[in-house]
Amino acid sequence: MRIFLNFFICCFSLLATAQNDDVFETANTLYNDGKYIEAIDQYESILKSGQHSAELYFNLGNANYKLNNIAPTIYYYEKALQLNPNDEEIQNNLLFAKNMTIDAIDKVPQVGFSRIINNIVNTFGTEVWAKIAIGGVILFVLLFLMYHFSYTTSKKRIAFITSIVSLFIGFFALLMAFQKESLNKKDNPAIVFVQETRVKSEANKTSEEVFRLHEGTKIQVLETYQEWSKIELSDNSIGWILSSEIKLLKGF
Repeated sequence: MRIFLNFFICCFSLLATAQNDDVFETANTLYNDGKYIEAIDQYESILKSGQHSAELYFNLGNANYKLNNIAPTIYYYEKALQLNPNDEEIQNNLLFAKNMTIDAIDKVPQVGFSRIINNIVNTFGTEVWAKIAIGGVILFVLLFLMYHFSYTTSKKRIAFITSIVSLFIGFFALLMAFQKESLNKKDNPAIVFVQETRVKSEANKTSEEVFRLHEGTKIQVLETYQEWSKIELSDNSIGWILSSEIKLLKGF
């Protein structure tokens, strides 16, 4: 019974993928014909089916760019970049899209020791750091066994030194993996999706306005409280904004 169920699920998945491929081609044709609204509807229907890809988000960004939809353009380019962070075309289009925004927010640069550590941590993802840690520990065990069973002093010395080095690499990579995971959890970006919003000093509408933001601006969400989100800008400015006026980038 379970084999039959898995076979049915597999067939259904393949059928859905084939249908989405047809819809994607139809959307591309509409885009090439200049029917951008219709193309967006087709692309979004694929998203609603649960299928996601960098190419799909990229095309959605392009279609919205043609319509001067600032917030959706940046949002979809950012989503595409999450799935394919090294794609130069996505990066370039995102830069062009950001030129459409009003807010010019300076980025506070990291300096000193924290900058060095963050650069090292961001060299690899959490999974890669974890694999390096496991590899270091396995190598340590093998070298330690070699040290234990070696009969010559020179081989023992080499095995001992390299095992200590591999153990250090393993623990260092493990530390980097935890640090990277911590940074990932803190990283909660969003895009402003209203033409203009008033950012408040507290989570209520009667509190003091601290600054204003406009559509397409990228922010960091620090926490949420009822209908409000506490946000931070790249210049370290902090305030509260209605959660309905932003769209989170994390999750698919």
